Amino acid sequence: MSRIGNLPVPISDKVEFSINADNIATFKGEKGTNTLRIHPNISIEKSENELIIKRSDDQKSNRALHGLFRALINNAVVGVSEGYTKKLEIIGVGFRASISGDVLELNLGYSHPIFFVPPEGISMEVDTKSGKNPILIISGVDKEMVGQVSAKIRSFRKPEPYKGKGIRYLGEQVRRKAGKSAAK
Repeated sequence: MSRIGNLPVPISDKVEFSINADNIATFKGEKGTNTLRIHPNISIEKSENELIIKRSDDQKSNRALHGLFRALINNAVVGVSEGYTKKLEIIGVGFRASISGDVLELNLGYSHPIFFVPPEGISMEVDTKSGKNPILIISGVDKEMVGQVSAKIRSFRKPEPYKGKGIRYLGEQVRRKAGKSAAK
């Protein structure tokens, strides 16, 4: 029995839900719109202010899809009502980030700057006024896309284990290694 799949998805009055004949669910809310293609063996019923996800039978694959689609639908509902954000911290001497128009420019110690154009639906801003390390704030409606963009930006310069320089998630702990020790 799927414990997650049987939980109803709470939906507020501000979120509009509709599903068409092609099994494409559309969620509209304050932050934006999100669509999700639903598997044919999964059905959605709307009661008063919650969505109930049901599966066609108890085959193993359908039981797995039941919990998966409940989680995806919940992520879509939360995304259009509250949105998702990820914060990246840029640590290193001379490492800078700036946004001009829609393009993110990163100077990460390479011989060239890195330019990154975010996909549609993702907004970015750089917080440099704190006087410490610049913080890059990535926000959007789609949880998967926000995570993918932040992972891509982090991959430009992952935190290294000796000095901890690089791009890391805010609050991420980086295991440090001891450097060379002098011979006695």
